[in-house]
Amino acid sequence: MSHKAGFVNIIGNPNVGKSTLMNAFVGERLSIITSKAQTTRHRILGIVNGEDFQLILSDTPGIIKPAYEMQESMMNFVKSAFEDADILVYMVEIGEQDLKDEAFFNKIIHAKIPVLLLLNKIDNSNQEQLEEQVAFWTAKVPNAEIFPISALQNFNVPEVFGRIIELLPESPAYYPKDQLTDKPERFFVNETIREKILLNYSKEIPYAVEIVTEEFFEDEKIIRIRSIIMVERETQKGIIIGHKGAALKKVGTDARADLEQFFGKQIHIELVVKVNKNWRSNANMLKRFGYNQ
Repeated sequence: MSHKAGFVNIIGNPNVGKSTLMNAFVGERLSIITSKAQTTRHRILGIVNGEDFQLILSDTPGIIKPAYEMQESMMNFVKSAFEDADILVYMVEIGEQDLKDEAFFNKIIHAKIPVLLLLNKIDNSNQEQLEEQVAFWTAKVPNAEIFPISALQNFNVPEVFGRIIELLPESPAYYPKDQLTDKPERFFVNETIREKILLNYSKEIPYAVEIVTEEFFEDEKIIRIRSIIMVERETQKGIIIGHKGAALKKVGTDARADLEQFFGKQIHIELVVKVNKNWRSNANMLKRFGYNQ
């Protein structure tokens, strides 16, 4: 029996449903999901294994015009997604017209590999609007196969998955068949904490935060974690902690619940808030946090 394997890279504007789709394919919450733009900062691989295939999915940051060093690094992750893809998945949502970067759009329409254009969130549209959007994108990206989907409702997602498997090239597996992702455990601790901050705080706070897990000790029944929440200013530190530490405690409680489900073990988590001025524009700090690689 022949074996298929390949890299399927998901790109699109912020908040169009890329992470929701990847998690639906993988069956695990590898990418954090919130209603806020720029939730995904890194390129995250999710690996789906079958008896005769291995699908390596890549969730990338939403395409933006970078305003500072960290966003430049985020867009480098997107650029790299074009370089090793066997299949490109371009996600848009109902009512959307263009990518925010014309150079990326030109790469899509001139791609030499199969392109699937997924028109997401169709549960927010009617039949007339859907037909108009399909016609618009058929003309705009003539090299793409178009699939109307709802990643959240799992509508047409199995059909897209099946088509991707059909398009995969013949190849042996790239990763061990029991591997789920290329990221270490601490990465998912960091991302889970960051998700709770995105959900619990507003304005600039979530975007000024980075998480560093300094300790991760796993016993048979419990995992003990110590993570640093990095902010850029003292005022942000006060907001993260909240009155008598209540806001920080809620982040820890919410994160612990998700991590216990993810790891299948009891979690003890300690959160500490530290100030690291202007880390988003500091090349050394960005490298430490996994950017600029």
